[in-house]
Amino acid sequence: MRFEYTEEQRLIRETIREFAARELRPHARRWDAEGRFPASLVPKLAGLGLLGMVIPQEYGGSGLDPVAFALAIEAVAWADGGVALTVASHNSLCSGHIVLAGSERQKRTYLPRLVSGEALGAWALTEPGSGSDAKALVTRAERRGDRWVLNGTKVFVTQGSLAGVYVILARTDPEGGHRSISAFIVERGTPGLRVGKHEDKLGVRSSDTAEIVLEDCAVPEEQMLGAPGEGYRNALHVLERARIGIGAMALGLGRAALEASLGYARERRAFGQPIAEFQAIQWMLADMATELDAAELLVMEAAYRASLGQPYQKESAMAKLYASEAAARAASKAVQIHGGYGFIKDYPVERIYRDVKLCEIGEGTSEVQRMLIAKEALA
Repeated sequence: MRFEYTEEQRLIRETIREFAARELRPHARRWDAEGRFPASLVPKLAGLGLLGMVIPQEYGGSGLDPVAFALAIEAVAWADGGVALTVASHNSLCSGHIVLAGSERQKRTYLPRLVSGEALGAWALTEPGSGSDAKALVTRAERRGDRWVLNGTKVFVTQGSLAGVYVILARTDPEGGHRSISAFIVERGTPGLRVGKHEDKLGVRSSDTAEIVLEDCAVPEEQMLGAPGEGYRNALHVLERARIGIGAMALGLGRAALEASLGYARERRAFGQPIAEFQAIQWMLADMATELDAAELLVMEAAYRASLGQPYQKESAMAKLYASEAAARAASKAVQIHGGYGFIKDYPVERIYRDVKLCEIGEGTSEVQRMLIAKEALA
């Protein structure tokens, strides 16, 4: 069976691919070298609707279905992995959590700001001592009168130093297990919230990643996102959807690696002929193309199930796992095909090789995805 995209979905992918080719790809190497997010992009991303893709139209968003969202992220990642990570996390994590669990007041207050680019969104779950084991987080939220006072440190926060709106997971009872974890919306400039270390990363360097420190950061009680103790459960739902975005990001990076390799193999000559004529090169290209097509089907199957409101935990884990590892293999083969030129920054496969590794780690490592898939298979 061949999966077919609707006319609207194809148009979205083509429009964003054209934007990415014009506005992102020519600058990707410089942004990577500078190691910072190009803030001047925000109005352009907002103008194209890329900052409100998961937000319903009633709040100013695009309200894209999950398949169209995945196609959009793939198109951005084809040009720049760091910008794709920024767009994906802004949508899937911060905005997605508010859409899922926010009160009407919270949605009316924050979603239009996130759509317009007035504020970028950040989602703070990971801590120095809790990554894959998210239930081990120790950031505290203590009730004092009509306010919640947060204390703790969050790490690897995408948009950490740029965000205007943060969703922060904290424990309201140190002995309450995962059912004591709640979520809070905290605005930039709130006393007690400060940006700590800015991370100097291997890849996706045009995406901002920073530490967030909370020191007696007090927020009104109405800033709790969702009901008390629902933060962890809602975070799992947020991550399920976010894995589709990471799978799509991996797919875009893998497609870029394959495209670059096809062009190089046709032009590069060795032993009197284009290297594309050698079987060793052809087999690498064949493996790349086959695995990326399989990855696309997994990613879009998960997205399609999400669009129908069907369970998709297993499918999103499979999509994220396979797409990220297939893209990593494609990037490695791309460097090999380019030979020595693949090892220098003049060619994009060097950057893709570094960028794609994040997809095997972010939103749950490959090992965590295998645990989730095995649990579903054994159930």
